[in-house]
Amino acid sequence: MEKSTSRFDVRVKRTRAGLGLVSFSFIKKGETVIEYIGHRLTKSAKNTVDNKYIFDVNSKVEIDGSPRFNTARYINHSCAPNCEAVNRRGRIFIVALRTIKPGEELTYDYGKEYFEMRIKPFGCRCKKCLAL
Repeated sequence: MEKSTSRFDVRVKRTRAGLGLVSFSFIKKGETVIEYIGHRLTKSAKNTVDNKYIFDVNSKVEIDGSPRFNTARYINHSCAPNCEAVNRRGRIFIVALRTIKPGEELTYDYGKEYFEMRIKPFGCRCKKCLAL
């Protein structure tokens, strides 16, 4: 499988939530930043894979984004994100919700179920929640 790439200069860096993906480019609202890639699994196969990088594509398929070649896996959760995950014909793309300036960490909302199961028990470390 190929490494996920972006036409923007995005790099994995240390952030307040651990490793994160930071933009070193100016990204306009609505632009596709990167694709979330990995091994495609059927929902039944998911039961044998337990990691925090499983991304639901539809009712039958999921992406195991845990391999390090999936650079998009480093995008952290935020309760006030600057990106969103968009499903385009069974492929997941990360799209800018607003203009992103160089030096900004890329974030998206992981969703209520993931938040309740994997983030809330340990406390959300996004910029919005840490400011409260």
